[in-house]
Formats: sequence, C-alpha cells, structure tokens
Amino acid sequence: MIYLDNAATTRVCPEAAAAAADMMTNHFGNPSATYKLGREAKAAVDEARVKIAAALGCKPAEVYFTACGSEGDNWALFSGAEKMRHTGRHIISSVLEHDAVRKSLDALEKRGCEVTRLKPNVDGQITPEMVAEALREDTVLVSLMLVNNEAGAITDIAGVARVLKAANSKALLHTDAVQAFLKVPFRCDKLGADMVTISGHKIHAPKGVGALYIRSGLKLPPYLHGGGQEQGIRAGTEATPQIAAFGVAAELGYQQMKTATERMTQLRAHAMERLTAELDPVQIIPGGAPHILSISLPGYRSEVLMNFLEAREIYTSRSSACKKGGRSHVLEGMGLPPKVIDGALRISFSRYTTLEEVDALCDALKTAQASLFPSLG
Repeated sequence: MIYLDNAATTRVCPEAAAAAADMMTNHFGNPSATYKLGREAKAAVDEARVKIAAALGCKPAEVYFTACGSEGDNWALFSGAEKMRHTGRHIISSVLEHDAVRKSLDALEKRGCEVTRLKPNVDGQITPEMVAEALREDTVLVSLMLVNNEAGAITDIAGVARVLKAANSKALLHTDAVQAFLKVPFRCDKLGADMVTISGHKIHAPKGVGALYIRSGLKLPPYLHGGGQEQGIRAGTEATPQIAAFGVAAELGYQQMKTATERMTQLRAHAMERLTAELDPVQIIPGGAPHILSISLPGYRSEVLMNFLEAREIYTSRSSACKKGGRSHVLEGMGLPPKVIDGALRISFSRYTTLEEVDALCDALKTAQASLFPSLG
C-alpha cells in the first residue's frame, strides 16, 4: 500500500499508539477524580499540554483541548464573535477556508454578522494588503487559514497581525493552522494570532483530539457548558488516551520537524520534476507547503484517476476529505477553469513517505495517462 493522502489524515505513529493504549488500560481514571487513578490521568493531560505548548511556542495555560480541528474553528468563530458583539459585527475571511470555517461564517451571517470573503491572488494566496483594504472600523474578527488544505498555499498570518496592529484594530485574529502545525514553522508567541486551531490526526496522533490556542488575557465565553474542565470554558471529561497520544506525537513531530520538512520538500520537488517531464498535459496548482502537491491532468476525471490508482493500492484524493463530493470550492476560488478542477489530484506526504512511493505514483500516473487517453474523445 502506498498512502499519499496525509493531508486528509496520517498513520498513528507507534509511540502515540502506545501512549493511548497505556492510558486506556493502565491509567484509565477520570482526570477530575481526586484519588490516585484520577491524579495519574490528570498528570498525563497536563504533561501532554506542556508538550503541545512547546511545539506551538506558547504557555501551557494557553492550550485548550478539543475533539477536532472543526471544533476549534467553531469555538474560535462563535465565541470570538460573541465576545466582540458590542464592538461590531464585521468579519473578514476568504473563499478558500475549510468548511468548518465557511459554514460557521454562514451561521454567523444568519445571526446578523456581515462577512467579507476575500479572493486569492494568482498564487492562491490571501495577502495582508487584501486584509488592509477590507478592514473597517466595525471589523471584529479575521479568520484565515495558515496553510490551505487543498492547494498548500501559505498565508502570511504574521503580516496580517501587523496590519491589524498598524490600524489599531480591535479585531481578533484566528488562524486554522491544522495543515501548518509541524509542517510550516511558526510560534504562537510570535505569530500575532489571538486563536490558533490545530488537530491531532494530521501529525500522527489519533483522530478525535485537537487543540485551540487562546492568547493569554483573551477571555472567551464558554463553548461547552458543564463541568470545570479546560479552565471552565470547554466542559466534558477529557479524552485522556487521545490527549496523551497527541502530546507524544507533537513532541516527536517537533523534534523531527526540520528533517521531516526538508525531506518532504525534496519529495515534492522530485514529484513535480517527474510529472511535468513525463505527463502531457499536466498542470501544477500553486502552493508552497512542503507536504502538499496539487496537480491537474486537464481533460481527465479525478475520480477515474483515483480509481486507477486505488486498483494499484496507491491512495491520493481529489480535494479535502471533509468535502464529500462536489467540485472543490478552493480551486474554484482560485479561478481555475472547470477542466482543470475536474482533473485535479491532491498528493500529500508525511515523514514516513519514501522516494520509492513517489516514483511508484509517478509511474502509475504515466501509465494511467497512456491507457486512459483513448477514452477522452
């Protein structure tokens, strides 16, 4: 099996799996309990928080655990808008965002907010200058993803933060960094964002856990009401197995990030070189993240290509795994023609991806183009 859809999810690393199993079988107490088993569970949660904070470049008290990246995005947008409701109702975002942001913005519009959705430049980027032009006196929230989950385009979030500061804007800045965490270098204490969303299953931790960085001093309204977990603003018994695994995966990913990103960058460049030399037609879709390469074979159907690859146990995707069917709103937002969008494939790497796997993909696509060509008409 050749797995090249790591932007959708990653294989859980053995160390993270072992940590989760240990919490489920040996340290299974409720972290809110005061006896030994509970104290052990709480200690594991605290330890994971410290590890994730180190990888994020922030204080442990600024890390709040969630069930996934989508929850973090929803929390940031709904609680951010609620906190700022007496200051203004204008929000700036983009047409490229993950559905967790897009659909939250749709809901906020129904509650009376006004949303400006910026369109990218030819490289698929939202620039700080675009934000500056859209900024208004009543702008209270800006939400832009750091790395686009389909094209891999990188947003200058630090530059956006400088724009807000220069304008003396009261707007809160949120970034969905799910695809950026441990792939593109950033530190929360330097980035300038008030809220940052990350997810465990993109960094070799299990599904079902994520985190939201909330800047110290920013008091958001509670997102889930109930017990006093997560400093009283996100109720619910902590998912200790997933959290412990998340901490281990973040620690390992942070330690190996430089080497891993260099290797993924090399694999991406190698794939681009082979595909552009050996396939005709082929189009490379702009993007800068080391782990995401989006291409298109205009005139082909991505579903047909994916089925061809799957028959050879090679796994890629056509767009975000969260978008079940339908044409990619990201590629449409980038202004790509329908023929290019319909032939698009997203190839995404991890630190486990090998050169041999990338070559196998390139060989298979070359074979696919040759064998499927007669059916194009």
